[in-house]
Parts: sequence; structure tokens; C-alpha cells
Amino acid sequence: MSEQTGSTTATAPETGYAPVGDLRVYYELHGSGGTPLLLLHGGLFDIDLQFGALLPGLSGGRRVVAVDLQGHGRTGDVDRPLTSAGLASDVVGVLEHLGIGQVDLFGFSVGGAVALRLAIEQPQLVRRLVVSSVSYHPDGDRPENAEAVGAMTVDMIAGTPMEQEYRRKAPDPGRLQDLLDKLGAFDEGFPGWSDEDVRGIAAPTLITVGDCDMVTLEHAVRFLRLRGGDVNGDFVGVPASQLAVFPGTTHFTGLGRTAMVLDAVTAFLDAPDAATGA
Repeated sequence: MSEQTGSTTATAPETGYAPVGDLRVYYELHGSGGTPLLLLHGGLFDIDLQFGALLPGLSGGRRVVAVDLQGHGRTGDVDRPLTSAGLASDVVGVLEHLGIGQVDLFGFSVGGAVALRLAIEQPQLVRRLVVSSVSYHPDGDRPENAEAVGAMTVDMIAGTPMEQEYRRKAPDPGRLQDLLDKLGAFDEGFPGWSDEDVRGIAAPTLITVGDCDMVTLEHAVRFLRLRGGDVNGDFVGVPASQLAVFPGTTHFTGLGRTAMVLDAVTAFLDAPDAATGA
């Protein structure tokens, strides 16, 4: 059962909590029409921090479903590690709770890993896939990233929007270090996806990455090639799967270029189902 919060204007989202196992997963519903677009944020972010500036543009003419993942935003934590498999199961539970059978997926970083897993393991759920600032295999990540994330402490993020929003929204604001520790061990032991797994994804895929991201550009291009991209579109047509590289963009600012992100994502989502020729 959903609940209305905040302003009573037509633009206020419908909000609620989906019971999924031991979790109560917070969600928001924006806009209406078309295939629902499911938004999955990155680690230490939440719906507002990751997608707040994008939501008005994304929800124009389409239904948008956004969730706070385990231990983030208004969704509490439970006694289990953070893994893409566990979070994917939570997401499926939310969709079942809402009675939604198929979505377009837009995931960033940790949320991108969840979106990628859903597209590979549950292809019937995913019409189109947008994965941002995430690798499909650990060899696509810059090596210093894992060490830095694993060493994060509350003191290191004190005063940042992530720390402030966590303490404002979390059901148990004292568990921030627990979340940092879990993020440092995210998908620990998971070997990554094979080239065959990625090549076999049914959904047309938009890959986005910053030009100075934690994911290397070489990996992003390899990802694109496995999805049928990096061709001469003037001669063979524009592939259904595409790559957007955002200039002057780090992992932390991966979706910060709002107009650029909206243009890339909405054009991809609204494209005809078949690839278009030049």
C-alpha cells in the first residue's frame, strides 16, 4: 500500500514501502505513461542525491519508479552483506509488490551492477538497459578504487551531502560505518560476467561513463563491442546499443551533467525498437 507524502500538488511523487523479506524497501512513483523506468542509485547515494535533478526530465511522459537500496536513504539495513544478487532480489520484490512486469532499467555504479545482473539473469523483466559508471568485470576498474572504497570511514565523509542525507533519512542513523564497510566489500568474491554473458543480453543497452571515471574507457569500449557497437553506422546502421562518454566527469559526478545525461538517456529510451540506419 502506498502513501502520499509532502506536497499535495500534482507533481508530488507517490511514495511507499514494499515488504521484501526482512526489508521495507522505500520507493517513489513519478509521472505516468509508457514502459516504467526503474532507477537504481549508486553506493552512498539515494534517490534524491543521484537522480533528483534528472527526475523532472525523466518522468515527462513516462512512469518512473525509484528505490532506495538496502541501507540507503529511507530503506533500513538488515544483517546481510551488500551484493548485486541480494539487491536484485529486492528489486524484483518491489516490482512484484507494484504489479509491474517489465521495465526500462537505469542503474548507476552499484545500481548499475544490479541492473546488469537483472538483464542477464531475468531478461523478461528488462526492455531497455542503461548502465552507468559500472564494469561488467573487475578488470575494467582502476585498481586504486577498491582500496579507497574499502578504507572509507565516517570521518572521511563528514560534512558531505552523503553523510548529511544519510543521517537525515536513515531509519537507524548510527549505522553509517556499517554501510561503508559493506560497500567496501560489495560483491566480494564475485568473478564478474563473461563476454558471453554480456553478448547474450537481450535488451538494447546504453553504457555511460565519465572520461575520468573509475571504469576505464578501454573497458567501456569493450563493453560496447560485446553489445554490437563500434561499427560504421553510415554503412550498416546505428546499433541498438550505444556508448555515451561524458566529458570532465569523474565517478562521483557521473550523472552531474544533467542536460547531457537527459539527452542521452531519453533519446535512447524513446528510440524505435529496431536499430535505425543513417
